[in-house]
Amino acid sequence: MTHAMLKGSNVPLQATTVRAVLRWTPGQGVPDVDASALLLGHDDRVRSDEDFVFYNQPRHPSGQVWRLGKKRAGDALTDTVQTDLSGVEGSVARVLLVASADGVAFDQVHDLRILLYDAVAGDDEPLAYFDVRPETGRETALICGELYRRGEGWKFRALGEGYSNGLKGLATDFGISVDESEAAQDASDAADPAPAPPAAVPVPEVSRPLPPEQPPGMPGVPAQPAYGYPQQPPATQPAYGYPQPAGRPGYGYPQAPAAVAQAGYGYPAPAGPGPDPDFRLPPQGPQFIGR
Repeated sequence: MTHAMLKGSNVPLQATTVRAVLRWTPGQGVPDVDASALLLGHDDRVRSDEDFVFYNQPRHPSGQVWRLGKKRAGDALTDTVQTDLSGVEGSVARVLLVASADGVAFDQVHDLRILLYDAVAGDDEPLAYFDVRPETGRETALICGELYRRGEGWKFRALGEGYSNGLKGLATDFGISVDESEAAQDASDAADPAPAPPAAVPVPEVSRPLPPEQPPGMPGVPAQPAYGYPQQPPATQPAYGYPQPAGRPGYGYPQAPAAVAQAGYGYPAPAGPGPDPDFRLPPQGPQFIGR
């Protein structure tokens, strides 16, 4: 006999292994639905993240709860979770049977129903079914029902409780740890990949020629004359007894035009016009008067 269930009602189970089948009608704009299960302890929380059976972890480590996958049944699609009630660990008090729609609200899902079968009997007639209807239509995950212990046996309760933040929000509510920072970083890296570092620009090596006075093999050190030889006079200050540079006559001589080089003291004047016949020496002090 099949039990048509209402929200909040329950039915005892005589089967040792039950198959919970989610069924819906596909169509244009209808999202894909996934079945999953959470094994809860007596404190209504998972004992570890391994108590979450879903598409990325399709089998519980105990081997007592697993997903069978999706199938087409006539005009409908199904996704199934199977549970061996006789082998479920004693620390597990409830097994939640969940439907999620991958971020799309369940008001777009048509004819959603959960059906329970005796997996050992192999009978095509379900033990019970429950038509799941979201309360607001904005839910993206639904707890369709639960298998729970009652004394030495098990029962099934129809629930239909919804979450608007999807399977992640539902799982977090029951103690599943979700690394939000890592998920956000992965999404950020995928949307905005880090720019490649700029290629290094080669800098040409500039060779500086050595000055004429600098001996080879001694870069940066000016050449020094040998001891005992006269130093080369600097360009701005001639040595004593050498001609003054152009434009700078010796003491007591008239200023010559810049273009005409003046001879230094003790050297003949350069070739050119003779001395001025009207030239007179400047007045001399007593130190210059002959004695």
